[in-house]
Amino acid sequence: MGKKKNKINDFTDFGYQKVKWKEKKGRVYSVFDSVHQKYDLMNDLMSFGLHRVWKKVALRHTALRSGNIALDVAAGSCDLAISLSKQVGSKGKIFATDINANMLEIGRDKAIDSSAFKNISFVQADAENLPFSSFAFDCITIGFGLRNVTDKPLALSSMFNALKPGGRLLILEFSKANLGLLEKLYDFYSFNILPKIGEFVLSDKSSYEYLVESIRRHPNQDDLKKMMEQNGFENCKYYNLSSGIVSLHIGFRI
Repeated sequence: MGKKKNKINDFTDFGYQKVKWKEKKGRVYSVFDSVHQKYDLMNDLMSFGLHRVWKKVALRHTALRSGNIALDVAAGSCDLAISLSKQVGSKGKIFATDINANMLEIGRDKAIDSSAFKNISFVQADAENLPFSSFAFDCITIGFGLRNVTDKPLALSSMFNALKPGGRLLILEFSKANLGLLEKLYDFYSFNILPKIGEFVLSDKSSYEYLVESIRRHPNQDDLKKMMEQNGFENCKYYNLSSGIVSLHIGFRI
């Protein structure tokens, strides 16, 4: 199981940079402070709308029923949380957490507009130290958020602890693409076009340089599966979406 270690003087990846362990969380917070106002627009532009398809695929694997309780970690603008709220219905409950207050406010506003607000609670919280009791949730989701977490094993351990026996974790995240001859085109788009879109739309090139680099630093499909198993999850598996540009990992607390 993941354990919190004294890493205050260690270094970790912030994209391709090496930064002190204690500094990364603040830097990630600043990235999302910078992009939150046009976060949804940028997601549509960067993925050509495919992020909506990827999320729909993940939602088909929640196994949630009316009256269940679920948690969306690193909820961002709450696309997943809003859809989860519909799956559990008025008798169920969804908790949406994010470490960034501005992102959580964007998600809350979207939930209100979608009339899903009534069964969603919003909690500003760190994925590494979720403020919930053990055995609380039937399902936990984290969409495009794990790669930004400083201590991924600790976050996985925290999510495992919050799951009910029989519950499942869904991790939707950019992963190791298998594009063959198109790989160079994907790299060119990622490193040259995406930051320019960020610069044009948000006058912020550096945040999207980090986001692209963070994808390349994230564990590949098999390494993430192994990390999940090392932190208590069983029957772990993954599905590659769009030739592995994104993967959906599923693990269970038995």
